[in-house]
Amino acid sequence: MVGAKGIVAASALFLAAIPATAQAQPNDEIGTGAGSVGAVHVVIGAQTTHADPIAPCSIGGTQQNRTDPVTFDTTKYGLSSTSCTRNADGTVSVQVSGARFQTTVLRQFGGPMISARTFKSGCNTTENGSNGSMELGAVTGITVPASIPPNYVTTIPGRAAGDPPMAEVVLNELIVPTPADGSLVTNAMHIKLFPQGGPASGDILVGSAACDPFGG
Repeated sequence: MVGAKGIVAASALFLAAIPATAQAQPNDEIGTGAGSVGAVHVVIGAQTTHADPIAPCSIGGTQQNRTDPVTFDTTKYGLSSTSCTRNADGTVSVQVSGARFQTTVLRQFGGPMISARTFKSGCNTTENGSNGSMELGAVTGITVPASIPPNYVTTIPGRAAGDPPMAEVVLNELIVPTPADGSLVTNAMHIKLFPQGGPASGDILVGSAACDPFGG
């Protein structure tokens, strides 16, 4: 499979369809935000590998966090950090930055190692919405377009014809509620193992940031 050499970036803006009387104004300080380096939940047979959000930050909680290189079975994250900040105008900014992510969880099934030399994700609130952004550098194991649209999915096929896919990898994942309320969650990378069923299941997240301008 083809890797990405260099850095690819993407961003998106989401606004809330909310009456003007409910819109946040500067210094209202009602927006919330949270971030983490990633999280792991993988089940293979009787073995479960689980890691709660890594180095989490949040508005009203731990605002700055970091992690040294850490390994959860076949999945590794390098030196990484998170920051959740309330700005002078009352808006919220979340920034996640990390390095040397890799997972070899698919190798036992004949799949590739997936890695990213660097990753970033972030979001900011505005008076009536949120915007999100992400970057991935030097990705290997999957094909990455030069410009990543929101919720770009690449599929890792099964070993033989007719086998279910080993994984779906979502890049620049943007999760917004229906109906939209101005909040969003962005993941730089989301690996979904055997989404149609198979010998393993679970999710691996890389670079997660969430923002809500109205404090939900």
